Amino acid sequence: MKKQAAVIFGGVSSEHEVSCVSVVNVVSGFDKDKYDLTLIGITKEGRWILTDSTASIEDGSWINGTETAILSPDRGRPGVLVLGEDTYTYKKIDVIFPVLHGRFGEDGTIQGLFEMSGIPYVGCGVLSSAVSMDKISTKIFVDQLGIRQAGYVTDIAKDLSELEHTVEQVEEKLGYPVFVKPSNAGSSCGVSKACDREELKRAVQLAKEHDTRVLIEEMICGHEVECAVLGGNDLRASKVGEVQAAAEFYDYEAKYHNAESKTVIDPPEIPAEAKEKVRENAVGIFKAVSGFGLSRVDFFIENETNEVVFNEINTLPGFTNISMYPMLCSDMGLSISELIDRLIETAFERE
Repeated sequence: MKKQAAVIFGGVSSEHEVSCVSVVNVVSGFDKDKYDLTLIGITKEGRWILTDSTASIEDGSWINGTETAILSPDRGRPGVLVLGEDTYTYKKIDVIFPVLHGRFGEDGTIQGLFEMSGIPYVGCGVLSSAVSMDKISTKIFVDQLGIRQAGYVTDIAKDLSELEHTVEQVEEKLGYPVFVKPSNAGSSCGVSKACDREELKRAVQLAKEHDTRVLIEEMICGHEVECAVLGGNDLRASKVGEVQAAAEFYDYEAKYHNAESKTVIDPPEIPAEAKEKVRENAVGIFKAVSGFGLSRVDFFIENETNEVVFNEINTLPGFTNISMYPMLCSDMGLSISELIDRLIETAFERE
């Protein structure tokens, strides 16, 4: 019997568009002989819309859909309610595959709803999603592991009232240049480089447009690498993939709109010991945050020392045709269909 799978995409997030690209690739990987799919798109305004095809996702017309589809939190009837004007229909769901990036999709918020519903779902749980999405919280966790990461300063004021103090802290502890990031944002949204005091002030202001909590990190010169972690009770770590950004750093534009950005799997110029350390640390960090199902863990390999420096963990990495996670899994011998099957399996392994 086919499993009834709900695929949820879009979201109230600055990464909404990335999700809409990712979901088309994800849906293409589902074996239609094994799964019946229910596609639910969340608009930028937070409306949940039943979507009939990936074609409507690709051309953007799905947002004009008239049927509201919401997930029921009632464990007695785990599934989706499709709402009409005066009535509703109920559809049982066996498993949920979220293809959501950023706030309200990757930060534990929607995972809490999945937990309430009692429906098995792909990906990390509430705690690991929340900790991993918030870069400052991740820093605190990784500090406890003794894994090296870039030096940092935080600004958690709800406005710019602490800006002068933040600048003083940066100049005292880090120096320039630094990278300034919203604590709760992905796909490098709101990230910028600052080389002096005025640039730092502008960068903090930009970051606070995405999140009031801001992380300022020292610049690490080196290779930017990533490792895919896959599995529930039985974890696998991929080979190391290197990001070769077309821009000065791997920002949103370089990731998704610059054809000259590329990735290299198992780059030969990086020492084998460093690559193995990346894989070891990726699994260690994944376990420390109670990861489950999948994550992409990012590091730097410092130029002068070849030391491994942790950057960040992404619990719902991109699935676009240029995204590193599916590329690394493909290198492990998994086609997109096999990867989808394995991720669905992990959903049922969760205790």
